[in-house]
Amino acid sequence: MTGVRRYWPMLLSLLGWLVRSVPALAQSAPALPPAVSTEQSMSDAWWTGPMLANSAETLPPGHFLFEPYLYDIRSPHTDSFGSRTYMLYGLMNRLSIGIIPVFGYNRLGNGPNSSGIGAGDLTVQAQYRLTEFQQGSWLPTTAIQWQETLPTGRYDELGNHPANGLGAGTYTTTLALNTQTYLWLPTGRILRVRFNVSEAFSQPARVKDVSVYGTSQGFRGTVQPGKGLFADLAIEYSLTERWVLALDATYSHNGNTRVAGENILDPASLSFPQQVRLDSGPSEAFGIAPAIEYNWSPTLGVLLGTRVIFGGHNSTGSVTPAIAINYVY
Repeated sequence: MTGVRRYWPMLLSLLGWLVRSVPALAQSAPALPPAVSTEQSMSDAWWTGPMLANSAETLPPGHFLFEPYLYDIRSPHTDSFGSRTYMLYGLMNRLSIGIIPVFGYNRLGNGPNSSGIGAGDLTVQAQYRLTEFQQGSWLPTTAIQWQETLPTGRYDELGNHPANGLGAGTYTTTLALNTQTYLWLPTGRILRVRFNVSEAFSQPARVKDVSVYGTSQGFRGTVQPGKGLFADLAIEYSLTERWVLALDATYSHNGNTRVAGENILDPASLSFPQQVRLDSGPSEAFGIAPAIEYNWSPTLGVLLGTRVIFGGHNSTGSVTPAIAINYVY
């Protein structure tokens, strides 16, 4: 927790900026036309969604959502440029399905960069909506989500280019409960709130030679990633019909990842098997992701934000600026 405490002044400063900015920006926003009610109507609020928290809504049957993200994960000595694209389809009432392809390129400060842009692991998902928010009711929109991540990205046999590793090599199942509700503030403006929690379970995988798990040339063995827990509380403040301020606050916990096997090469590259066992140990991290949204219409918007991960127990901090386009048709 020592690493986390070092970042509390930055976190408090960012939260303070958000608190100060909302009233100031609201005062400078165009005045709403006179209406019988002082409360903002839901049709007067357009959204793209916050940077991280998935929606608990599902698409109407026959409709598509297309949302590509471009980002740069900046951590010590590394820039990981990537794209992550949500392509979802409303299959039937209450049920949406989709795929999430990922592409990336790693630039290292202490080694060779990726050979080129490569594909990461592909995720397929399905989401079923259980309840839907109705104005005047306390019941939020809720949904259960299933994701299966397929090991399509390179993760081992990386040779002299470990930066080419863009995948995990394992089949990972993620189960999530997503929720969403709307609150009307004293100003009459809408605050949309999401709270999501998920847990990921990975299958073991074989690992050979240089890999993303820190193994070297000549290694033969397996990896068993630990379970992963992720929680996200997100708020969005409808500043005007088109402009929205958003903030995610996240917590993650990952169990121990164990790599076990043997290295068939000694330092002189002679056959001399040596037992190898690597344990990452459990880790946890906290993060925030402030963002601003602009919507051209109820079905088309853009998001610009930055995710900040504070290095917690056995984890490394990072800063990830990102931009996304959200289009529904």
